[in-house]
Amino acid sequence: MAGHSKWKNIQRRKNAQDAKRGKIFMKLAKEIYVAAKQGGGDPDANPSLRLAIDKAKAANMPNDNIERAIKKATGSQDGANYEEITYEGYGPGGVAIMVKCLTDNKNRTATSVRTAFNKNGGNLGETGCVSYMFERKGYIVIDGNGIEEDDLFLEAIDAGAEELEASGGEAFEIYTAPENLNNVKTALEEKGYKLETAEITWIPQTYTQLDETTAEKMYKLIDVLEDDDDVQEVFHNMQEDE
Repeated sequence: MAGHSKWKNIQRRKNAQDAKRGKIFMKLAKEIYVAAKQGGGDPDANPSLRLAIDKAKAANMPNDNIERAIKKATGSQDGANYEEITYEGYGPGGVAIMVKCLTDNKNRTATSVRTAFNKNGGNLGETGCVSYMFERKGYIVIDGNGIEEDDLFLEAIDAGAEELEASGGEAFEIYTAPENLNNVKTALEEKGYKLETAEITWIPQTYTQLDETTAEKMYKLIDVLEDDDDVQEVFHNMQEDE
């Protein structure tokens, strides 16, 4: 993990998403719906729902949208039956890619994802072809403004974090075991820290270095995948040449 900032990828994704906020809200509502459907509508008793709500609020999703998704999931109506599927493959330059989807039509989603890979210099692979290159982790980002790194490090480790990285003074990135994310998140919030991001994610264990031209092709593939309504998130191990 050391030496590479996931935060840079998050910043780029946020900037790209500003232009398509309606689509982002729809995807966040779907994530909230599934979490509430599976674990109930009380975020205090459903950590997955709490994380989904926090993610939605970080994207400035209106409270009405959040509450509507929860009510729809916990109401008497059956609603949509979403299934989580993760596709794996390779992008331009051999970059490893994992595509997390929530779908009510597997055939539609598989066709769309395969087409995105084929038309943008990638190849969709079999399940397990790249997932071994990633590790599931809890991931927290804290605004670095006015924060003492040594103090944050001690408090994060004391709360159960595994690692802390400084990203150029702009932010601090904290990694945890997935099962410890909520405990670390709560402890840091109680200490008064402002959390920019708190989520369960997939962190690459190795990276594929790309030149600028190949990186642009990779960004195009990511954009096409993220524009698909069924795609929730794209994970990859690209590292662009400095």
